[in-house]
Amino acid sequence: MRIALLLSLLLLLSGCQTARLERDYDPNRDFAAYRSWSWHEPAVQYKPEDPRVSSDLTGQRIRTAVAEQLDQRDLRPATAGAAGDLKVQVWLIVDDRQQQVSTHFGGGWGDPWGGGFWGGPSHVETRTLDYQVGTLQIDLLDGKDGKLVWRGSAEQVIRQQQPTPAEREAAIRATVIDILSQYPPQ
Repeated sequence: MRIALLLSLLLLLSGCQTARLERDYDPNRDFAAYRSWSWHEPAVQYKPEDPRVSSDLTGQRIRTAVAEQLDQRDLRPATAGAAGDLKVQVWLIVDDRQQQVSTHFGGGWGDPWGGGFWGGPSHVETRTLDYQVGTLQIDLLDGKDGKLVWRGSAEQVIRQQQPTPAEREAAIRATVIDILSQYPPQ
């Protein structure tokens, strides 16, 4: 019973949790010179390659959200057959993690400083909670030399309940907006 309560609390908190954003970039690059982009195929990669994670539907949602956000940053798709100034590749990574949760039972009550402390023995119960963390990572590579010039990512605990397709699309779009809000670097 306690495990179910702790797990439901962890899942509830993860639903309220905001994604942890990170970015890295090459400060020696002139980001104003990048005007166009194209996909670095495969455009969306999954780790692990698991059919519960990877799907054409998820890949298309990610591609659409990234293309919209690049367009809002004045980066245009390269013309057909031409390489873009930037090559774009996205990773969806799912990691299994564990967390130790300890619960304390029993012990004393009262005023330990005034000598009025009563109680019995305390007991500590430790449980291991298994959960998954998803990371959406967007890599921008220089179209000429193929070197990574910018990387942004968002990491968040994955909810166990499967959202609707509209909720999935909204979550992907919001995450991509958060990640690319950090581009171009200031």
